[in-house]
Amino acid sequence: MTTWDLSGTTRLVLLCNGDSCSERGADAVTLTLRRALKDAGLDPLVHTARTRCMGRCDDGCTVVVQPDGVWYREVTPEVARRIVRDHLREGTPMHEHVSFITTPQGMHQVSGTRPGKPKPR
Repeated sequence: MTTWDLSGTTRLVLLCNGDSCSERGADAVTLTLRRALKDAGLDPLVHTARTRCMGRCDDGCTVVVQPDGVWYREVTPEVARRIVRDHLREGTPMHEHVSFITTPQGMHQVSGTRPGKPKPR
């Protein structure tokens, strides 16, 4: 196991690798996004982490950029490259693929599939 020094890291990208996203190419999305970060010189500033299911299976592949609070839907390898270029390097989220954003009032659905079932309290 590796323990990374995250000093200086400015963003965390969570990459869903749950069953539904994996069936839709999550491994290729993960590898492409990581390669694009390295190629753009952003690797030391952006940390990535594979997750299990993030609960948005109908939106897969799902990618979340923190602390920006932006949830991306239907991410393909090409979309992953654009997330790195447009959002992570240029600071402009790709609105056509944003499903949720975090606001001071909580999560807000912007687009994507049905809202889903209510989360148990």
